[in-house]
Parts: sequence; structure tokens; C-alpha cells
Amino acid sequence: MNVVVCVKHVPDAQSDRSFETGDHTTDRDSVDGLLSELDEYAVEEALKIKEAGKADEVTILTVGPARAADAVKKALQMGADKGVHVSDEGIAGSDAPATSLVLAEAIKKIGGVDLVLLGMASTDGTMSVVPAMLAERLHLPQVTFASELTLEDGSVTIRRDGDVATEIIQASLPAVVSVTDQINEPRYPSFKGIMAAKKKPVETWSLADLGVDAASVGLNAAWTKVEEVVQRPPRQQGLIVTDDGNGGAVLAQYLAMQKFI
Repeated sequence: MNVVVCVKHVPDAQSDRSFETGDHTTDRDSVDGLLSELDEYAVEEALKIKEAGKADEVTILTVGPARAADAVKKALQMGADKGVHVSDEGIAGSDAPATSLVLAEAIKKIGGVDLVLLGMASTDGTMSVVPAMLAERLHLPQVTFASELTLEDGSVTIRRDGDVATEIIQASLPAVVSVTDQINEPRYPSFKGIMAAKKKPVETWSLADLGVDAASVGLNAAWTKVEEVVQRPPRQQGLIVTDDGNGGAVLAQYLAMQKFI
């Protein structure tokens, strides 16, 4: 069995993120980037599947500019076998439909894929729609928001935990599965893993390599656009309540005024 994990290189959430002047796309050059935290759970699950003897190879796939190779590198350090980086100037500004198109064509080019894993969302866009779009383009069943995953007899079974109920869902393989941050605890790359990653193969493909028309992706092909951005106002100093014996009453009054209670 071959597993592909789709990952994304995102701006560090702890940085002061901003938008490009003009087209209002995310400024990815002025802040540090990293492998999306939610994608680490998908990588870890793929590695656990391989360690259990149920997968032969784990391939990491990402779409993005040159810096996105760092996301593949991190996953290889964790233990994945090889990477594929789709990088092309025409991809810049792509929305979810375009991203799913590029990912789908890359997965077809990889070939022989039995399971596609993704995080439940990216930590920059937080849309959670790419797994469904990808499954549609690949004509594969999708099971999403998995907090537990089991493989057996040509099928995948997941547990999905909702607010009021838990669902058990099964699909035949090959399939597309997105996982939540409850499914496992991602490992830290070991020194041995970091050194081994330097020798693992990473292929870089362009849109032409995938047979994707540049006119179908990128900012001009996006179904949505940001018309205006406004900088978030600075945080105001909170109210300090001095407890002179009536602190509880003052706090309750403040919470009531803010309609918190």
C-alpha cells in the first residue's frame, strides 16, 4: 500500500501576518513559514500505518513556492520516504478549487496511491474544503474529520467525533481521509531522522509536468478575491479589578455589562 500525505507550508501563526499591497494575497515572504500544525497529524498517522506493516511507502506532497520545500523536509525528517513539491509561478494566488486541481493531477502522476491523508484544515486558510474537492477530482470516496483510523481488508474505517454524537464511517480503498488533532500525537524529528532526510528523494514538478493549464489556476482563475483589508486594531488594556472585599460583585457587574452573563 502506498500513502500520500498532502501538506501545506503556512505562515507562522505567532508572527504578525499581513497581506500583499495590491492583490491582498497573504504575504508569505516577510514572516517565517512552517509545516501546518494540523498536517503533522496526517503525517504521523501515515507513519504509524507504515510502522504497523500496512503501508510500503509514504510520500509527502505539497504545492507552493520554493520555501514550501521546508514543509516536505520536516515531514521527511519525521520519517516519510520521499517528497514531491509542485512549484510554479502560475500557482501563486490559487484558491481551494485550483489547489485541489493541482494536488489531484500530482497524485495521478505519482500513481498507485491507495490512501490520501490530509489535515482537517490548513492553519492559514482554515477552510476544510480541499479534502472534499480532492476526492471529487480523483473520483474517490472521502471520509473526513477522523479522530481514529483503521485499515483492514481493502477498506478504511474512521471514528468522527461530533458535538452530540460519534459516527463510525467505512469506505473502500483507495480513499481520501482528513484527520483531526485528536487522532495522535505527532513525533519530533530525531537527530537520526534529520540526517536521514538529507538523502531522501524530493522531486519538483511544474504545471507543465502535470499537464495543468496555467490559466486554470492562480489569482486570475480564483473564484473569490479579497477586495479590502483593514489592520486589526491594537489590543486595549483590560479592566483591573482591585479586590477590596467586593471584587466578586464588581467582576460580576462587569461581566453583566459586557453581556457575558
